[in-house]
Amino acid sequence: MPQYLLNIIQPTGQVPPPEVLEPVMRDVARLNEEMRAAGVWVFAAGLHQPDATTVVRPDGLVTDGPYAEGSEFIGGFDVIEAADLDEALVWTHKLTGVLGLPVELRPVATTF
Repeated sequence: MPQYLLNIIQPTGQVPPPEVLEPVMRDVARLNEEMRAAGVWVFAAGLHQPDATTVVRPDGLVTDGPYAEGSEFIGGFDVIEAADLDEALVWTHKLTGVLGLPVELRPVATTF
């Protein structure tokens, strides 16, 4: 079954206070359980803010910070297995509804 990457796009800056973040994270946990029960969930993780990034270039140069500066970053992701793009879109809509943030849906390339 094809796999899809759901990139969660969030603004840089302060993490919301616990009273805002905790209910969202509970809803995300419930959605992850729903995805597991449906057999589509593969993996999910949150990511630190861009200032925690290290970029390693082919010439060996190592720099702090994101590859490109921006006001938004990938704050987390889910990998799901879905029969097709339409099914993946259903789950993507659910995730963006729970988070209130944009989610980029991208098919995973199975071969290079």
